[in-house]
Amino acid sequence: MIAERTKTVKLTFFREALIYDAHNIAYVEGDIVKTNTVDDKGHFIQDIAEDGNIDRVTRVLDLAIAECVEACYPYSKVPVEQTTEMDDTFRETDAYVVNLLVPDDFSQTTVTLIERYIHELLVCRVLADWFSITYPDKAALWDAKAEAAKQAMQSSLNARIGRVRKTQTPF
Repeated sequence: MIAERTKTVKLTFFREALIYDAHNIAYVEGDIVKTNTVDDKGHFIQDIAEDGNIDRVTRVLDLAIAECVEACYPYSKVPVEQTTEMDDTFRETDAYVVNLLVPDDFSQTTVTLIERYIHELLVCRVLADWFSITYPDKAALWDAKAEAAKQAMQSSLNARIGRVRKTQTPF
């Protein structure tokens, strides 16, 4: 028997905080590159939050949050309206929201863990994309970190779906 889903969890991720974290890491990575190389490509890495570049970061955040919502599918599914229209107009949002409908016995510790994994996934997706442009040697590392956060988040959620029952066999 699957527990009834009646509690709502609202996870809010502020764009400014996500960009701040990504910018800090890019700054450190750029500083390391400046120290260890002859050419000065470190400033390109550090320019992640500059005008023009921030538009790319926003698009990646939009994609990553959609990926997170989809990864939370058992708890985040929303029925499609009779008629749904969407377009690719560029929009900046102040906050990204993930709404989950969870069972009554859902743990607060699991909610906290999922929130942290989603934040990490969003920042890592931004860095993986940015480094794929400015510092390809580091892109795979950040992509792997994003994937690890996604897998950990899904494992936390999947551990909560229903109860595992062992069937008895006469053998």
